[in-house]
Amino acid sequence: MKTRRTLRPATLIAGTMALLATAGARTQLTAQEVARVVVSPATITLEVGGKATISATAYDADGNVVEVPFMYFSRDGRGKLAVDRTTGEIEAFKGGRFQVMARVLGPNRVSGTMDVEVAFPPIDRVEISEAGGRYYTGVTMRHKVTVFDQADDVRDVPVVWSTSDESVATVDRFGIFTAHGPGEVMLEAVADGVVGRISYQVADNPVAAMAVEASQTRGRTGDVIHFTAMPSDAGGAEVGDIPVIFSLIADPDEIATADIPPAEVDRMGRFVAYKPGVYTVMASVPGRAAHATVEILPRHVAEEVQLVGHAPVRNVSTSDLWVWEGSDGRDYAITGTHSGHGSTYWWDVTDPANPVLTDSLIVDARTTNDVKVSEDGTICVISREGASSRRNGIVIVDCRDPRNIEIISTYDDELTGGVHNLFIHDGHVYAVNNGIRFDVINIEDPANPHRVGRFELDTPGHAIHDIWIVDGIAYTSNWGDGVAIIDVGGGDRGGSPENPVLISRFRDIGGATHAAFPYRSPTGRFYIFMGDEIGAPAFDGQEDGRTPEFMDGYIHVVDFTDPENPEEVARYEIPEAGSHNMWIEDDRLYAAFYQGGLRVLDISGELKGNLYHQGREIAVYKAYDPDGVVANAPFTWGPQMHKGNLFFAEYFSGMWAVRLLPRRVLIP
Repeated sequence: MKTRRTLRPATLIAGTMALLATAGARTQLTAQEVARVVVSPATITLEVGGKATISATAYDADGNVVEVPFMYFSRDGRGKLAVDRTTGEIEAFKGGRFQVMARVLGPNRVSGTMDVEVAFPPIDRVEISEAGGRYYTGVTMRHKVTVFDQADDVRDVPVVWSTSDESVATVDRFGIFTAHGPGEVMLEAVADGVVGRISYQVADNPVAAMAVEASQTRGRTGDVIHFTAMPSDAGGAEVGDIPVIFSLIADPDEIATADIPPAEVDRMGRFVAYKPGVYTVMASVPGRAAHATVEILPRHVAEEVQLVGHAPVRNVSTSDLWVWEGSDGRDYAITGTHSGHGSTYWWDVTDPANPVLTDSLIVDARTTNDVKVSEDGTICVISREGASSRRNGIVIVDCRDPRNIEIISTYDDELTGGVHNLFIHDGHVYAVNNGIRFDVINIEDPANPHRVGRFELDTPGHAIHDIWIVDGIAYTSNWGDGVAIIDVGGGDRGGSPENPVLISRFRDIGGATHAAFPYRSPTGRFYIFMGDEIGAPAFDGQEDGRTPEFMDGYIHVVDFTDPENPEEVARYEIPEAGSHNMWIEDDRLYAAFYQGGLRVLDISGELKGNLYHQGREIAVYKAYDPDGVVANAPFTWGPQMHKGNLFFAEYFSGMWAVRLLPRRVLIP
């Protein structure tokens, strides 16, 4: 199962690096022999629910077959097309055209592709965004539709709008609905012959007066200010069910460029500014309007980043990290490796300016992607993928003495497909199993681990990438299925490790959820930060001077304060890179953005809009190492704050530590 050698610190680095360099040379030789990969068949046509199996063949430059292992996957089919990573079996769940890739396991990642065409099922239903009910003459409001097919997939198909009585109300081709006179009217939206409809009872507009109030008259960029409209009838009674239109008169301090507006206000009266200035919000209904004005100042939260220390790993790519206080009161960190040789590194970071490699561990795996340490700092669990025996699973390690770590046990029962991520909580390991479900393994006796429970979504083509647990609630990242919140002992649904119970889901993010982090804000709001990952790391195929492929995706901020009605309220999207892992603490988001480096964001107060443009960025740091696996190529994997120092893993150069300092202001 493992190759294990414990060395003293004086010889540890040299011995470990030499061993891994030899293994790396063997892997690199195999990868260099492969010149191209051919996937067969080149195209497949399926119906929803259909299956097929593809195969791949590797060839060298002379056209000879090279026997190498492959990994099969689809970048654009998450949630719609399931691909078995090992066997190449494909199962279609939703319509569309997808590309499937077969990649050689090794550092150069030579790959071949094929296309899968899945016929779209017929349209099943058309849902209109509003519920109908009472409406008033003169009111105009846009209605939207969502069209679902029989595979419950959202379809982008033409919709034809109409009303049953145009003397009462009309609707245009964009769904903008306007009431003209009293009466009953039906609003219809038709897609491929399938009809969605709602009805309205239109009445005369009773509003005789309008007032509006702001929750505050001064704020900073990024602050959410609530404007409350108060329409009333001739007797002074509130007319609470008439739609109010909020609009904006902007006078920013600087001329706004065309890329973003200087501020925004939504239909609920929630206002946020991206630039300092004076802003007037108008609240109007047919025939009546009122306004209120606010002053917005700069946010001024930027801080300086001070490099503290670097624990270099330069012969193999670094994956995740975990930092903790050991039972001896000293601070330690563990880093995993990706597409390497099953190695993990153990560091004393009590003095983060001078990290000391204390031990190492090599297990039978291609990737030790995730590393976690128990709450008491005595047990570490390592995930395994790509084992030569194909047993994978997890490795349970005694880390009471990080200078002399010892394997206690392994567990791979029904975990042979690979464990990419895991979490330790209250004597149990929650292991992501083959990207399909999570299994719950009891490690109260770490020498005798055993499964006690499992959880799997029931949606077509479901998948899972990551799991995070806080206070007995699990938050799973499920690619196209978004985030699932699951009671594993801390909720009100009767859940436990033996019986995980689904509490809520949120999937309408228009992306692929790769990581999620919950945060209870001092404002009383409960947010979940959902990070997309669109694309996959790849390189230009050169042995030397390789550069990472551009990664896309951003962090969606979903307000889960009302778990029955979650709402996506904000995003953190940077122009040059996509998001990866994150950490949140004390009103700060610490986010890894691959080639965009390490980002620190002020998330204080209520959140709304695009946080990137609001002056909320506290710091940006990109780690350049001329001697890295790829020289001077920041590719930030994951951060963790520990005792005032921010530790983060860099894919090409190991672990780094920085400290944030208040920015000095020079006074003339």
